[in-house]
Amino acid sequence: MGTELMRAGIPQGACPELWNVDRPEAVREIHRRYFEAGSDAVLTNSFGGNKIKLGSHGLEGRCYELNFAAARIAQGARRPETFVGGSMGPTGKFLKPQGEYEERDFEDAFAAQAEALTAGKVDFLLIETMYDLREALCALRATKKVSPLPVFLTMTFNKTPRGFFTLMGNGVRQSIREILDCGGLRAIGTNCTLNSADMVELVREMKKETSLPLIAQPNAGQPVLMAGDTVTYTQDIDDYIRHIPEIIASGANIIGGCCGTNPDFIGRMAGIVKPS
Repeated sequence: MGTELMRAGIPQGACPELWNVDRPEAVREIHRRYFEAGSDAVLTNSFGGNKIKLGSHGLEGRCYELNFAAARIAQGARRPETFVGGSMGPTGKFLKPQGEYEERDFEDAFAAQAEALTAGKVDFLLIETMYDLREALCALRATKKVSPLPVFLTMTFNKTPRGFFTLMGNGVRQSIREILDCGGLRAIGTNCTLNSADMVELVREMKKETSLPLIAQPNAGQPVLMAGDTVTYTQDIDDYIRHIPEIIASGANIIGGCCGTNPDFIGRMAGIVKPS
């Protein structure tokens, strides 16, 4: 969604969720193209829709409005037998002692977002791109309290010489075990940061730790800033798609794309997952 909004001309530094009320037709068109490409599910334009993240734009008071609108736009673009997931990304802030926030602050912010997305009639909620296990658990606890919908959760890991770890140093085993102990989850997985080649090994590691359905959404490599402030990514579509069968063979049940991917990537993946 972020990549496509940039291609649609969203100004640098603007709040993407504001387009749900200012440019709803542009957001709807992005969803439409993904469904047309073969997506079984799309995610709402609400990645930064929690109250704390919206507060960086002075929009925390419009949390319900912007998330509700995000859900309704995506529902308006859906096709039969497809799904809409409510995207819930990180706050962009840190809990004490690294930051200034208490866990209850994060829980309140995520609860308000989950309530609005649920009211907008998404089919499931996806807590995504979590780089701090403590924040992920805050989001999961809050969501379970206010919504009856199925909840999925994806963590973001970096590849290091010692294995895969989040920005905050959480390993794969620790992350999965503590998340599962919290309960109430229908699927777990990983997204962002890694390209599709590196995602193969990570999915294999995650599969050892859980029997839940696994989600894998790689980046198209790493972002590179080009002339004119345009951004490109280091992994082309052919190399990206080449590793998708191995990601599936390693244990992924739900696959998709993260930063740098577009409907063309989804179309190629759909051809592998559900060939005509």
